[in-house]
Amino acid sequence: MSSRRIFARPARFAAIAPYVWMALFFLVPFAFVLKISLSQTAIAQPPYEPVFDLTAGWEALKAAFAALSIDNFKLLGSDDIYVFAYVRSLTVAVTATALLLLIGYPIAYGMARLPKRWQAVAMVLVIVPFWTSFLIRIYAWINILQHDGLLNQILLALHLVSQPVVWLSTDTAMYIGIVYSYLPFMILPLYATLAKMEPALEEAASDLGAPPWQVFWLVTFPLSLPGVGAGVLLCFIPIVGEFVIPDLLAGSNSLMIGQTLWLEFFTNKDWPVASAAAIVLLVVLLVPLLLYERLQKRQLEQGR
Repeated sequence: MSSRRIFARPARFAAIAPYVWMALFFLVPFAFVLKISLSQTAIAQPPYEPVFDLTAGWEALKAAFAALSIDNFKLLGSDDIYVFAYVRSLTVAVTATALLLLIGYPIAYGMARLPKRWQAVAMVLVIVPFWTSFLIRIYAWINILQHDGLLNQILLALHLVSQPVVWLSTDTAMYIGIVYSYLPFMILPLYATLAKMEPALEEAASDLGAPPWQVFWLVTFPLSLPGVGAGVLLCFIPIVGEFVIPDLLAGSNSLMIGQTLWLEFFTNKDWPVASAAAIVLLVVLLVPLLLYERLQKRQLEQGR
């Protein structure tokens, strides 16, 4: 048997494996959620109907398919609670992602300009928070932001405030927690892009008479756009569906879609509406992914 045939079969399996993985762990669960979203709420176990029973015969399956409807999706569009939850989630995600970009870009730029031996140290310092449980880090922020917490003690000691500031159960506390938790996801792709950039390009722009700010906007920033796009997606997508940080640090007056999904699933036991909300959220999150993919293709075509 030739060496080409020996290695051909493993190569085929390696090529098929990602599609099998996506089918088993994305398409199949998505099909279940989609079916539940088209069902109706029922006081039963499971709490929806109709339930497909493959042993009941073809006629029963036809009746079950006929009972499916899009009423839950109509409810999402007509109920202000769900509309506001989506709008608030997108608003928070856009605002937090912009803050992350404003904070993360200078850090990544500084890391990329460090000597090689110090870049690894800076990378470790960025990754260190991941060594601690996410939930523990958020609870730590509760202690820091509480009425007599560390933040208020520092502000009072520096005479920046005359009395303790209310931080907890506010949007400010939520944004602090989100920016702190997702900052590494913004820094790492930006650093990976900026570290690969050729310094000679910036030097050439400077030699041609461009001031530093013009070198940055016309050379550095455009070349770092792939890292910007990757960092924005890595932060924006999970922030839209964030549950833990808004639930622990923000107030309960205005819910994000992640909290709404939790209430529908576990408190109201309304699985069909919750599944429909999850489907709509998935469709909404596909938009930035498609835009990013189109921008990537456009950049590749321009590079050719």
